[in-house]
Amino acid sequence: MKKIWIITKRELQAYFDSLMAYILLILFLGFSGFFTWIYGSDIFFIKQASLGVFFNMAYWTLFFFIPSLTMRLLSEENKSGTIELLLTRPVSNWQVIMGKFLAALLLIVIALALTLPYYITVANLGNIDNGQVFSGYLALILFSAMYISIGLFMSSVTNNQIVSYLLTLSVGIFFQVIFFMLSSNFSGLIGHILSYLAVNTHFESMTRGVIDSRDLIYFFIFTFFGLVLSETMLIKKRYA
Repeated sequence: MKKIWIITKRELQAYFDSLMAYILLILFLGFSGFFTWIYGSDIFFIKQASLGVFFNMAYWTLFFFIPSLTMRLLSEENKSGTIELLLTRPVSNWQVIMGKFLAALLLIVIALALTLPYYITVANLGNIDNGQVFSGYLALILFSAMYISIGLFMSSVTNNQIVSYLLTLSVGIFFQVIFFMLSSNFSGLIGHILSYLAVNTHFESMTRGVIDSRDLIYFFIFTFFGLVLSETMLIKKRYA
């Protein structure tokens, strides 16, 4: 665990040293705040003490921001050749993957923590459902973890950051758009499978305040699957 934390701190520091962390935090708070409080579904006009609008806005904002976080995690090291140096150190492939994964996830958690004033403000406007708020934030964290693991894998298969970004975005489109659209065109078992694969199904369920084991299993499985694939690519590079 100590080695994982060392890698995590190194990667998190790299985000702040490159100003990417500051840019992400400012843009995330700017976009989510603008669409939550000002544009479109203004939270003051829906006359409900709810953060549902914010969760929906953050969901799509993170969809575009997370690939920019993960695109450099391994592709940059592949390009510079530092991945070989890292793999010669007394750390396992899994420790490398987990360290990089946790760094990106911690940055997302920091971004979400900075939105807590939204919750405080809405709570002062009326009786807010605290359970729904907790479930909504948990949904954003689990969604981010799943998407980060996918981005990490895409970053491991190429040495081009732009390609990594586009690959992650493409896979995300399948989970967030295509599976959901296809599920409405099929019935029976196929329709059920497509609906289950659509991340919207699980995210929306949790933002309504329902924490179902099926939703948790969904996010855990795909997060773990992405991390295992990333580790497999590192093993391949280590023994290539």
